[in-house]
Amino acid sequence: MTYSAPAGTCVGHVHLKVSDLDRAIAFYRDVLGFEVQQRYGDAAAFLGAGGYHHHIGLNTWHSRGGPQPPARATGLYHSAFLYPDRKALGTVLRQVIEAGIPIDGSADHGVSEAVYLRDPDGNGVELYRDRAPEDWPRDGEGNLAMTNAPLDIPALLAEAG
Repeated sequence: MTYSAPAGTCVGHVHLKVSDLDRAIAFYRDVLGFEVQQRYGDAAAFLGAGGYHHHIGLNTWHSRGGPQPPARATGLYHSAFLYPDRKALGTVLRQVIEAGIPIDGSADHGVSEAVYLRDPDGNGVELYRDRAPEDWPRDGEGNLAMTNAPLDIPALLAEAG
């Protein structure tokens, strides 16, 4: 028998090794809008949204001053941060653009709209919002049929107001 995780199970947080804690905090706090919930001196910090204990852990325990990992190495492809709606996604995208952070790509996946970038340590970051499940694309047999269509960035920014 194959085990299935129960409904309601989700990724609770991502914990990243970073080379410069203050630089990483500035990105996740000042650009993406997460709040520092707790800090352990100059070695680690935990950031969350909406008062949650932490969605992001950052530490320099084994990585202080270290180089970015090579692009063709194994490891984390990206962490993904789910925003509650299209307006919130457009707002954080505007923050990213105003901070001068390059966008690696964007896509309309049918089930979601996503923007891709890198944090100061080169870790991939996806910022996205989900569509309602009843709006997800399906094939003729009812199976999920995600897409990789272009995302209308100007419309997304306009949604933010």
